[in-house]
Amino acid sequence: MGRETKPNFISPSLSLALSLPVFLLLRLLESSLLNAEVKEGEILPPTIQRLMKGYNKYLRPFFDNGPVTVGMSLDIASIDTISEINMDYTATIFLRQRWTDERLVFEGNKSLSLDGRLVELLWVPDTFIVDSKKSFLHDITVENRLIRIFPNGTVLYALRITTTVACNMDLTKYPMDKQTCTLQLESWGYNINDVMFYWTRGNESVSGLDTLKLAQYTVEDHYTSVSEAIYETGHYPKLVFHFELKRSILYFILETYVPSSLLVVLSWVSFWISQSSVPARICIGVTTVLTMTTLMMGARTSLPNANCFIKAIDVYLGICFSFIFGALIEYAVAHFCTLTHADANMLMYGHHMHDFDEEMNGIVTTIASGSNRAKRRKENATSPPPAPASAELAVSPASPSGSEPRPEAPPEEPPNRCLTVLAILRKVLHRSINCCHVENPHYIDNYSRVTFPLSFVMVNLLYWTYYLYF
Repeated sequence: MGRETKPNFISPSLSLALSLPVFLLLRLLESSLLNAEVKEGEILPPTIQRLMKGYNKYLRPFFDNGPVTVGMSLDIASIDTISEINMDYTATIFLRQRWTDERLVFEGNKSLSLDGRLVELLWVPDTFIVDSKKSFLHDITVENRLIRIFPNGTVLYALRITTTVACNMDLTKYPMDKQTCTLQLESWGYNINDVMFYWTRGNESVSGLDTLKLAQYTVEDHYTSVSEAIYETGHYPKLVFHFELKRSILYFILETYVPSSLLVVLSWVSFWISQSSVPARICIGVTTVLTMTTLMMGARTSLPNANCFIKAIDVYLGICFSFIFGALIEYAVAHFCTLTHADANMLMYGHHMHDFDEEMNGIVTTIASGSNRAKRRKENATSPPPAPASAELAVSPASPSGSEPRPEAPPEEPPNRCLTVLAILRKVLHRSINCCHVENPHYIDNYSRVTFPLSFVMVNLLYWTYYLYF
């Protein structure tokens, strides 16, 4: 007998067990699709769905009917830092842009305030900040954007931005300077044939500066302007906001000007100290010079190291350093004159003693010659008178009536010009030295007590007048 084989078949219970999971999976997928449609309906209500139907966000409004006009307004929330080293400022601003999109017109009398994340569905201007070094959009707790659509198709788009913008500064009058900084807004890709920018309310388009408090500055003036940026690729719309900052000088007066002036006054104390107190006067002079040097180095730490500016504060510190160094040099000159005056007194004393010795020697010589003359007179009185001299001998050979002529003197040689010039220069130099000669070295301190303060006051008047009013 051959072996019998049974036919293969699936029982009804096993087939039901296999089809049930497939059925449940299909029902679950259908339910998820229905839920997705419900959520999409919740995000986009019917009004927005009608507006977005056929809307292309890659095409600007009025694509074939002229440029779209975009109005700008700013609200300055804060100006955090103004750096002279980097020549920039960091500000937080609210940038608001308005334009009309004919594709977003709808019926009704109320505007639609949408979630900021829906901005990805709309066309927005490609505005950028020209001189921005670093910028970012705040995103806590969500991206700080605002979208509002009005029934006539006007779109309001607002952003909260913190940006660091370059500002070219002129520091020649630092810290009595005024700086004018700008915030420039341009379109990146659309030229003036596609987009036009304008300030919505003129100079009133920028607000927030009246209540702004800065550490070292006060906002004196601000205004807006409209211009065009010209590049190789075309002309682009540009809006410029100008604001003028004036530095508060009180901080620098207390930190730099008053200490440096007091150091100058301290250097004058040495004029009232005796010239014989060498350690005291040298100590005051060297200490004030070193302290002034430290003050000058500290004043430059908050400023750019490599720049072409000679600042007003550098000029004043240089003036103070010159007066302090001059007080130290004054004592060196006075001390030198004191030593020279002492040597001159000793020399004069030696000359006087020498003259006294010569005078005493002359008196002794005169007395001795007088006694010799008296002796000769006595001898002449006792001796016979001499014979008269002959007539021939009476004629003096040097007389003009003599027989022999007087010999002529040799002609004088002309003086050398070089020797004459040297003699004149010697006289002029001798007179100059005599003019600078100080009879009493203590008068130098007396003169310095008056000339140094008066000179410092006059220089201060010229300094402050020039830098404050010119």
